[in-house]
Amino acid sequence: MTRGHTDREYEEQLQSLRERLLKMAGVVEQMIVNAVRSTLDANKELARETIERDTAVNRLEVESDELCLLILAKRQPLASDLRFVTLSLKMVTDLERIGDLAVNICERAIDLPDAPQPWPWDKIERMSRAVRMMIRDAIEAFVDRDVDKAEKVHAQDDQVDKLYWAVFREVLEVMRKQPESVQDGIHVQSIAKFLERMGDHATNLAEQVVFMIKGKDIRHMGRKDPGQ
Repeated sequence: MTRGHTDREYEEQLQSLRERLLKMAGVVEQMIVNAVRSTLDANKELARETIERDTAVNRLEVESDELCLLILAKRQPLASDLRFVTLSLKMVTDLERIGDLAVNICERAIDLPDAPQPWPWDKIERMSRAVRMMIRDAIEAFVDRDVDKAEKVHAQDDQVDKLYWAVFREVLEVMRKQPESVQDGIHVQSIAKFLERMGDHATNLAEQVVFMIKGKDIRHMGRKDPGQ
């Protein structure tokens, strides 16, 4: 009876960890939506509200880390459970950093002028959608142990990189023709770079899923700069 009770508590702890990861990913994804929307709509109030949401992400990171350490100390998991818990520690770090990047976008949104500007907002919005899908798929792949979905995320990062370089070139051209727009252009390029870095973190998540399930490290395999 005691062992059964203990095993049930252990499974509940693992399930709680999965749920915290999903919740954290959900909060981060909504932060990305709001950050980009605040930029496109010049909605500085939404940008400030989104910045405040980062405290929830930080809290979930701390709670998840504490739960991981508790499981490692008291349960001494083996094999797949050990990989699940140790990689969870890495994944919450990536999610927290994505939340920080959403905050960085909001800070640029606050600095940009309210008047419409000739920037490639359509491509930035496409980057946002792609990054959010990558994060969602990576977390679902982790929870469901779905290698195919994880490898799909790894491949999607190339598209995000291509969009980033397209934004970079377009913004550079606008700044060349309109020197007075340089300061705002730097903000726009920064927003695109933050989204590109989010894609890198989502790729990290997916690579960790592949390693957890297959024991195969696919980091840096076949990657090249799509801007070249």
